[in-house]
Amino acid sequence: MAAAEGVSLNHISRESSDINRLANFYQEILGFERIEAPKLEFGVIWLKHPSSSLSLHLIERNPNYKLPEGPFSAATPGAVNDPEHLARGHHVAFGVTNYESFVQTLKDKGIPIFENRQPDGKTKQLFFFDPDGNGLEVGNWATAHK
Repeated sequence: MAAAEGVSLNHISRESSDINRLANFYQEILGFERIEAPKLEFGVIWLKHPSSSLSLHLIERNPNYKLPEGPFSAATPGAVNDPEHLARGHHVAFGVTNYESFVQTLKDKGIPIFENRQPDGKTKQLFFFDPDGNGLEVGNWATAHK
């Protein structure tokens, strides 16, 4: 028997040197909304998606960190901002019911994407990066097999 019971995903945290830029991206592209966040000794913005219980916690990057800002999810050097080379295990996935129009919106905004169709021919998914280089996946899982 597992130690934890009633487990659910509560939130995903992302660290950024520009939490406002990142918040605007997630609001504009995926429809997240700002919610009340605690007052901490560093900047935070909390976002929640209106159609689920999922929240994003955007946290101001510690300026003392020595890690560079940027796409850490790229599988190979030089693959920065190339969604085709997004490392398989380094992304967050969202499902949408308006897959085709969502793809067009990303294209209209000039966001590089890599599309993939599963062998079943119905399931579609795409990969892209947020402004800080965090890998994202969007798929049509809810509508693929109706």
